[in-house]
Amino acid sequence: MIQVAPSILSADFANLERDIGRVSSAGWLHVDVMDGIFVPNISIGVPVVRSVRSCTDLFLDVHLMIEKPERYIDAFARAGADLLSIHLEADHPSGIARALGLMEEHKVKKAVALRPITSARAVLPYLEQLDMVLVMTVEPGFGGQSFLEAQLDTIRQVRTLIDRYNPACRLEVDGGISPETAGLAAAAGADTLVAGSAVYGAPDPALAIARLQAAGFRR
Repeated sequence: MIQVAPSILSADFANLERDIGRVSSAGWLHVDVMDGIFVPNISIGVPVVRSVRSCTDLFLDVHLMIEKPERYIDAFARAGADLLSIHLEADHPSGIARALGLMEEHKVKKAVALRPITSARAVLPYLEQLDMVLVMTVEPGFGGQSFLEAQLDTIRQVRTLIDRYNPACRLEVDGGISPETAGLAAAAGADTLVAGSAVYGAPDPALAIARLQAAGFRR
C-alpha cells in the first residue's frame, strides 16, 4: 500500500496537536524545516519537532531544507525525528557524507532529497546506505504549488536505480500531490507520498488520506 505522509506545513499551527490527531490514520507525519537560506522561506525548527514528538507516536519524517544540514543532525535526532531527509544541493559531497554518518550514529533513518534541477544519478554515491530518496515535484520552499509532470522522469530513473542497488529503499515524492497526481507518481515508482493541502484542505483529512492511498494503489 502507498504510504501517505501528511505535511504539517498545511496544518493550523494554533491547533497543531489537534491537527496531528486528525491525520493519525496515516502512520507518518511530514515535517518541513526551512531556513530562509537554502529556500526563500522560514518554517519551523528543533523546538517544534520536539513538541510534536511529545504529543504523537507517529513516524516523524523530517525534511531539512537547510544549508549545511550536518550542523543540525544531532539536534533534530535528539528532538525525536525518526527519519531525516537532507538535500544533496545543500552542501559539498563531503558534508553530505558526514551528515549521513551522524544519522547512522543516532540510529535515525537516512534520506537524501532532490530538487527538480538535480539529476537522478546524483543519489548514486549514497544510495546503498539510504532508507529513502525524496524527489521534489515542485521547487522546495512553499506549500500549495502545482505538480511538475516533468519530474515523473526523475521518479522513474530513481526507481530504476533503487531497484538495482538498494531495493529496500523507499521512494518518496513531495509537491503538488492530489488524488489526480498521486496515481501518476505511484505509477512512476513512488511508494511514499507527501501531501499537505490535499489532506488538511479537505473537510475530512482521514478520508483524504484514504483516497490518496487508493489513487496510488490503482497505479
